[in-house]
Parts: sequence; structure tokens; C-alpha cells
Amino acid sequence: MLANSPDHYTPIGSLSRDLHMNSASIHELIDFIADELPRWRDHPDRSKKTAETALTSQLCGHLNTAARLSRGWDFMQFRIEEPDEHKKGRKIDLVASPCSPTVWIEGRRCTQFDILLPIECKRLPTPKDNGRDEREYIFNRHASTGGIQRFKEGNHGAAHSLVAMIAYVQNESPKTWHERLNAWIRELGISPPFSWFKEDLLSIERVDVKVGLTTLRSLHSRGQELCDINIRHLWIEMS
Repeated sequence: MLANSPDHYTPIGSLSRDLHMNSASIHELIDFIADELPRWRDHPDRSKKTAETALTSQLCGHLNTAARLSRGWDFMQFRIEEPDEHKKGRKIDLVASPCSPTVWIEGRRCTQFDILLPIECKRLPTPKDNGRDEREYIFNRHASTGGIQRFKEGNHGAAHSLVAMIAYVQNESPKTWHERLNAWIRELGISPPFSWFKEDLLSIERVDVKVGLTTLRSLHSRGQELCDINIRHLWIEMS
């Protein structure tokens, strides 16, 4: 936990402090979010919702409370529908940012007005209304609004090399979705002009059957002279 690791930050001055974090710290933040997902889902005061926006709003409120009461993440805040830093007009579902100190991450300065971690949230399965593409977690044939697609094309998180995606699994098992999503990625790889490769496939990191949480990873190359982007996937079974 960050609070127990003093090497992660250096206090500066008497009225404010700067926190110096590395990529491992962001992985710890994602682990914190993952651990809170079952607690959020099972909270007795949480009303049952199915819509993505409502679920993400609930989750944001829970994470803010959990961070404030934690021993290591009380300097962190979460917000929904935040404008992307580089793509005007695009909004990110959920973001984490500092709420007090300035954070330096891999040489990049981040204040309460900046995004420390962009998070995309999706339902599995994608709702069938309005002819939506069932592959929307990874790709949308109608627009550049697929979950992984947004990060892969630099439309979200262009300034970041590590991001997260949350899936609200509302039907079928994570194992089934893992196999299906990878099958779709393979299909995209043989359908020019789409630039999808075997390196884009999702790999399972951890399965916690007891709490219904599966975590995965994927790594994607990007054009526009952007570095590769690492995505941590957090899948929470909603029923």
C-alpha cells in the first residue's frame, strides 16, 4: 500500500507536498479499484441498476468514499464523464486524479485538474438497442467508440501508457467473454484495413471465483508516434 511505502513520495515545503509516483504505483491504484469492485457491487445501500452510466456513477461515489477512508489513497479522487486531455469533444467514463497534492508520474506533473488514470467502462454484453455493435467492448463498426479501440487509436488516453477498463458482466461468464473477445480480435486481424494483431489479445491475470472478479491485461501498439499502451481489465460479475 502506498501509505506504507515512503519512497513513493517526497514532502516539499510546509504547506503543500508533491508525491512522486512510478508506473508500479498506478498498478497499485488499479489493484485498489479492483479490490473495491465487489464491495461496491455488494453494498447493502446500493440500488440495483443496469445502465452503464448509472453503474459508473454509483461506482464513482463508492471509490471516492473508499479512497477518503483508506490509509493509502486519501489523496485521490474519482470523477465521471471527464473531457479527454487531447481529443476535444471526447469524454472519458471515469478518471482518477489527485485531490490535494501535486503528483509526478514518470516525469509528468499531475494536479487536481489533470487525469492520473483514465478508465473506460462497458457492459458485457453490449445492449442490443439502436443496432449497437455487439463487439463494442473492443471495437465499433459504426464509429471510433469501441472501448479498446479508443485507447488503441489514441482517441482516449494519448498522454498515458497505462490505463484501465471496467466491465460490468451482466450475462454469461468471464471465461466465455474472454474467449469471445479474443475471437473477435482475431477476426478483425484478418479484415483489412483494421490494424489488429495477436499482440492485442487479452490474457487472464487473476480469477477470483469467490467474489466474481476477473482481471486481465492487454498491450496495444499505437500510431501517431505514440508509445504502446498497457490496459488493465477489471471484470466484475454483477449477478
